[in-house]
Amino acid sequence: MTASILRLCKLCYAQPVSFSAFCFQSSETNNQDEAGAETPKLDYEVKEKQRIKNKNKRQPKERRCIHYCCWMIGFTCTSWWLLLFLYNILPPAFTGFQVPESPGTRLRREGVSPLHPVVMVPGIVTGGLELWEGRPCAEGLFRKRLWGGSFSEIFKRPMCVLEHLSLDNETGLDPPGIRVRAVSGLAAADYFAPGYFVWAVLIKNLAKIGYEGKNIHMAAYDWRLSFQNTEIRDQALSRLKSKIELMYAINGNKKVIVVPHSMGSIYFLHFMKWVETPPPMGGGGGPSWCATHIKAIVNIGPAFLGVPKAVSSIFSAEGKDVAYIRAMAPVVLESEILGLQTFEHVMRVSRSWDSLISLLPKGGETIWGNLDWSPEDGHSCDLTKKKYLHSTAGDTNYNNSNGNIIFQVKEPMKYGRIISFGKESSELPSSDLPGHDIKELLHRDFPTNFNSSCGEVWTEYDEVSRESIRKIAENKAYTVQTLYDLLRFVAPKMMRRAEAHFSHGIADNLDNPKYDHYKYWSNPLETKLPVAPDLEIYCLYGVGLPTERSYIYKTSPDKCKSIPFRIDSSADGETGSCLKNGAHFVDGDDTVPVVSAGYMCAKGWRGKTRFNPSGIATYVREYRHKRPGSLLEGRGTESGAHVDIMGNVALIEDVLRIAAGATGAQIGGDRIYSDIMRMSERISLQL
Repeated sequence: MTASILRLCKLCYAQPVSFSAFCFQSSETNNQDEAGAETPKLDYEVKEKQRIKNKNKRQPKERRCIHYCCWMIGFTCTSWWLLLFLYNILPPAFTGFQVPESPGTRLRREGVSPLHPVVMVPGIVTGGLELWEGRPCAEGLFRKRLWGGSFSEIFKRPMCVLEHLSLDNETGLDPPGIRVRAVSGLAAADYFAPGYFVWAVLIKNLAKIGYEGKNIHMAAYDWRLSFQNTEIRDQALSRLKSKIELMYAINGNKKVIVVPHSMGSIYFLHFMKWVETPPPMGGGGGPSWCATHIKAIVNIGPAFLGVPKAVSSIFSAEGKDVAYIRAMAPVVLESEILGLQTFEHVMRVSRSWDSLISLLPKGGETIWGNLDWSPEDGHSCDLTKKKYLHSTAGDTNYNNSNGNIIFQVKEPMKYGRIISFGKESSELPSSDLPGHDIKELLHRDFPTNFNSSCGEVWTEYDEVSRESIRKIAENKAYTVQTLYDLLRFVAPKMMRRAEAHFSHGIADNLDNPKYDHYKYWSNPLETKLPVAPDLEIYCLYGVGLPTERSYIYKTSPDKCKSIPFRIDSSADGETGSCLKNGAHFVDGDDTVPVVSAGYMCAKGWRGKTRFNPSGIATYVREYRHKRPGSLLEGRGTESGAHVDIMGNVALIEDVLRIAAGATGAQIGGDRIYSDIMRMSERISLQL
């Protein structure tokens, strides 16, 4: 709720001048007419006083939205901090909530102590960014955080901050005269905002069993850049290689435990290929570097095969939450009167971040389904009817004996249609959909849409004709395969720039020399794991939360500088349906669907496969989401949500035991509650 209010206040600050100009246009016109006429001085003074009086009366209206925003933010934050303050100063017996013993304290009492150095790799967005060089509007912000921390500067000078967070549209690097860099050290990603932890709880528990600065490290990097560009601009990969080698040496040649989160998992996958590749493209560590220096990779909420949320972010700069707010308060978010174009601002900035392309779905229709099929077919969103399965390393009987409970639904969902225009298009048989050739359709020579009366071009949509937009909507449904052609058409600059750094297919022959290029290294379906038979790879993620899988879109009103498509938040299914507010949901951690987080550990890398030639051991550890029992529990200690899981006591215990030397078998092997094994079997992929 607080995040939504903060977003609202930012919108009100975005272009207050436009609002003022609109409100006072008529009065200024009257003044000009008055000045041009020859009237007695007395009449002029009377009218001038009246004008000033009227202006003073209107002045509060100009800032009314801002005042309400600030009041709501102040009230919400004050109430929240007051509750936290009371919770921390009152004894547990008085509050009625007994603070559970932390995993670190309990394991320390059991004799668990540090063994392997720990390197943490943050994901997208959660790492802080600070200013080293900027434009005149950023005066006084040297080495101040533009992203992360208090976010105070976004409210003071929003347009300036957005300008500095953007990258160059041609190079994907710094714009001229701007240098924004990742914050270094543990403080880079311990808290995203005051009171909102990311890595802080895990770091604190590691400290309780004896970890300190010499054997724990945060591998911060600029998450906006493509992975190879973090090395080209900042030498981030070289610095990570040196840091791991140093920690290995000063800790008695103990191998390192690497703990990536979210996008950090594919960033480190890229690193492992980079570090063993000869210069100049790679780090020159040799083919045995990973086997020598890394004991285990403990991936938390990994986005190995992509995230459908990235599709909606690029296509319309929104997700299901933003779409719902937009539908509930359209005047506030995109009012022409207020001059607010929030989504356009967000799109201009985010489409300059190449890292967003790394999160697009990988594996095409083989992984994500086609017009009529998907691995999640039969998934039930009625969690009251879903019975979870418990599996261990020695239990291979992962098929649910009561399949009718999990796989019985009122109507089949076409999850493979990642974008559908209209609810009906998401349900029709594929034979009833238009049979257009999407490549031919989108590469016709339609006239551009740019209108000089609209001013400068804000987004790439301003260069797309209305005829093309109509044709896009007429095509009705897009799978992952046709989605990329669509994105190349509506975001050509971004896709042309970013696709030089990322690939999203499936390799037919991994021995082909073309896969030695860095654009394939972050895709687990187009690269091999290192030859390191003693290495272990874990996929730890939450389940039991509705997670966006596909979207229903509609066209927006035709107006200047606007995004022509939006999620149709009015599209809902029946009670218990997986369709709500224009999005189809499947099981996951609220961000990453189960198939993306778990498939590689469950099947793609399981045993010796062409993607895992040395048979590195893989483990799936799922954490079933449980809501906090009260507000005093904060974000909960058993959460399965994508970021909140970093405070999950069961996950923290698993990480601590692995860091202390336990193997996957010793912590219990696989622990599975979802249908990941059944979904994996439904995916027909040559291994």
